Amino acid sequence: MNRSRLIIVPAVLSAIFMVAGCATPNTNVGSNQVNRAQTVQWGEVEAVSVVNIQNQNTGVGTATGAVLGGIAGSTIGGGSRAPIAGATAGAVAGGAAGNAMASGTTQGVEVVVRLESGQSVAVIQAGSPNDFRVGDRVRVSSDGVTTRVSR
Repeated sequence: MNRSRLIIVPAVLSAIFMVAGCATPNTNVGSNQVNRAQTVQWGEVEAVSVVNIQNQNTGVGTATGAVLGGIAGSTIGGGSRAPIAGATAGAVAGGAAGNAMASGTTQGVEVVVRLESGQSVAVIQAGSPNDFRVGDRVRVSSDGVTTRVSR
């Protein structure tokens, strides 16, 4: 096998895993929350539970994996048909790997807050159970669709 092929395949696979390993911290907000008024209420944390948030599979992981797998696979082999077979096998394997990564779960928390009004609300969001403790004074921000708890 050609030395350049031995370098390209691990490099492409490393890039796939590095991109898949990126996680969005819960301090980020979606572009749909920019320039929107939000009501803010204050309260006290009553309970914190760990939850697993199922990622929505949009097909981007599968497509990205298939493209990168196809590129990596096309560099394998030495005959005239080997690049085509390698690209096909690489695309299938890369698509399956990309789908598996995109279909995973993200750790999150369910935070139950007793608002100053006396009402209790439960909010599920990305984060760690160490982000909140029972008794913490927190802010609950909501635009009527998206709600977030922060300290």
